[in-house]
Amino acid sequence: MKNFSDKVAVVTGGASGIGKAIVRGLLAAGAKVVIADVESGALDAAVAELSVGGGEVSGVVTDVSDFDSVNALADKVFAQYGACHLLFNNAGVAAPSANIWETTINDWKWVHGVNVMGVMHGIQAFVPRMIDSGEEGHVINTSSGDGGISPLPYQSVYASSKAAVSIITECLGAQLVSAETKIRASLFYPSGGVLDTGIWTTDRNRPAELAREKEYDPIPTVADFKKAMAAAGRELQFQDLDELASFLLEGVKEQRFIIMINIEEAEASLADRAQRYGRAELPINIQEIPKL
Repeated sequence: MKNFSDKVAVVTGGASGIGKAIVRGLLAAGAKVVIADVESGALDAAVAELSVGGGEVSGVVTDVSDFDSVNALADKVFAQYGACHLLFNNAGVAAPSANIWETTINDWKWVHGVNVMGVMHGIQAFVPRMIDSGEEGHVINTSSGDGGISPLPYQSVYASSKAAVSIITECLGAQLVSAETKIRASLFYPSGGVLDTGIWTTDRNRPAELAREKEYDPIPTVADFKKAMAAAGRELQFQDLDELASFLLEGVKEQRFIIMINIEEAEASLADRAQRYGRAELPINIQEIPKL
């Protein structure tokens, strides 16, 4: 897909952060965008802001952890446009750092419900219709280097969810090609530096019924993370979100399966992990990971 003009795009988690930057990039490229987000206030504000430039953008309140909600989103998109050419399964949440035995069941239910099942719900609600339309399309699933490449050991809940997204997308990509569809898949790793997004304050959207059963250290703020990295002798570099979104959209046009800035660094990390596997060692180098 070399041109996004007049293409229909759906972006989950599109009212803020990376998702909002993706929407801006799509609108600039002439796409018609439907923003899906669980935060109604942020969604309304994003649609109002992004409509100023004259692009066609609308919003649908959507809880990606609920298949019926995502299916209703797909119903609205196909009823209005008759197609979806670009599906960005981008919505994500995180839980605080903790030893696995100190996490709570609701941490796993919530994070995996959004990060893993949210992607699956998007695929199951949209992909069959995208295939049946006979038009070319692309599914882009947002993973993370924390899990998809090299997991942070104290982020087991989040990292495992993103590892699952990576494998799901690999399988999806292979199946779409094998079935000779006109749909392709990409695995997006937000990268290039620290990302100042809503993931740092993700508890704001946590449902009451999935509240943490016990308290422990909250998710660190950007300032907390910066302090921890400084203590480990690492200097942080922040990545501009609009530049990241532009990089992503170019990757989609080029039909790259993995879209990641500085991908050669991931290659080195994976090679090191492979060597550790080959020696039957713990793949994570615990000495290099600060505990937050």
